Amino acid sequence: MNINIGLTGWSDHPSLYEESVRSHEKLQAYASHFPVVEVDTAFYAIQKQTYYEKWVKDTPRNFSFVIKAFRGLTGHDREKRSKQELHELMKAYKESIEPVVKAGKLNALLFQFPPWFDVKKENIQKLRQIREWLRDYPVAIEFRNQSWYREAYRERTLSFLEEEGFIHTVCDEPQAGEGSVPAVVRATNKDKTLIRLHGRNVHGWEKNGHKDWRAVRFLYNYNEEELKSWVPSIEKLLKESNSVTMLFNNNSGHDAAANAKEMMEHLGVSYEGLNPRQLGLF
Repeated sequence: MNINIGLTGWSDHPSLYEESVRSHEKLQAYASHFPVVEVDTAFYAIQKQTYYEKWVKDTPRNFSFVIKAFRGLTGHDREKRSKQELHELMKAYKESIEPVVKAGKLNALLFQFPPWFDVKKENIQKLRQIREWLRDYPVAIEFRNQSWYREAYRERTLSFLEEEGFIHTVCDEPQAGEGSVPAVVRATNKDKTLIRLHGRNVHGWEKNGHKDWRAVRFLYNYNEEELKSWVPSIEKLLKESNSVTMLFNNNSGHDAAANAKEMMEHLGVSYEGLNPRQLGLF
């Protein structure tokens, strides 16, 4: 079963690390548990190449990275930029991730769009422009606006993603109005599909914009039944694409790592070639 399970970020998962593991050693330790990770810091700032070089060295040969797109490229910062300015920003982003690409460790570039990115001509054109600029890269698209999946647009959305060679990001998240999407279990890329699990905390999702929303939005612990319910969906997706990457983002209460390991058990998967486990010698 070609499924890679991991987490969004590697720093904030205390159950994975001995107390002696220092901050700069955490990715190395993380890679003894999982074969893939999401670089969520890339959303907040274009990272230095030297960071990626270190991360490549800290991980085993078969490890891979899902790298989030910088928020200036997805429109989260609401800055108005010319096409040329966006192109320059994209160039800087591409240059930063080059060490991962050269090492053959790029799983996908994740473009997660904001809740106000709805179905309209200018947004479809923006997706086409991204595809043009990233023609040779695996690009995953995650929507946060329901309009893309309404009955009138769902099939056209999926067909568009397929025609452009985009990887569809299937989401598990609270159904909390316009700024959330249903779990649409369909692959649009024959090579890869991405699944991101954000938890099902409706109350926390609706608090977006409040001062404590980051602390509660992803506060959720999936139970056994909820995790098992994903097994047939994964099996379906593996018939539609060669591989599936599943990332747990429900970490406000540090539940993501345990849920990911439970999911591995339900699927009967284990991974070879991970980093050796450190025994806290220093």
